[in-house]
Amino acid sequence: MAAKRDKRDRNQAPGQALLRAADHDRQQVVDLLKLALDEGRLTLPEYDERIRDVYAARTYAELHTLLADLPPAAGQVVVDDHRRPLPMALMVLWTIWGGLTALNIAIWLILTVTVGGIYPWPIWVAGPAGAALLATTVGVQAIRRSHRQED
Repeated sequence: MAAKRDKRDRNQAPGQALLRAADHDRQQVVDLLKLALDEGRLTLPEYDERIRDVYAARTYAELHTLLADLPPAAGQVVVDDHRRPLPMALMVLWTIWGGLTALNIAIWLILTVTVGGIYPWPIWVAGPAGAALLATTVGVQAIRRSHRQED
């Protein structure tokens, strides 16, 4: 680990590596290590050891050595929200609504074919929820458009 520390210190701007780290800086490193653990880049014992070292670190150089063998910004994928037609949460909600609606229509069709004419009850499942989801989607899209115009 000392060899990594020496190599990282040489890559730092002169004097910057010697600056003392704040609690906020330590928390950022902890968050990055947690992401690395979640991705399987670290084992639990490695994670525990590094967390202990994070809280013992005094300078930026000591913090940087703990991330030296991990990819930059591990786990952070930059997604341009302007390219995505809908936010991910709304896409998930629409998928759930579509699946539940399809399931209810399938059950209704099976019952209609086997038992006979049954009241089309799936409209009460799909209709109100779909209307509320549509209103939410329209509102979110309007807000996103106004934010794009400000940029």
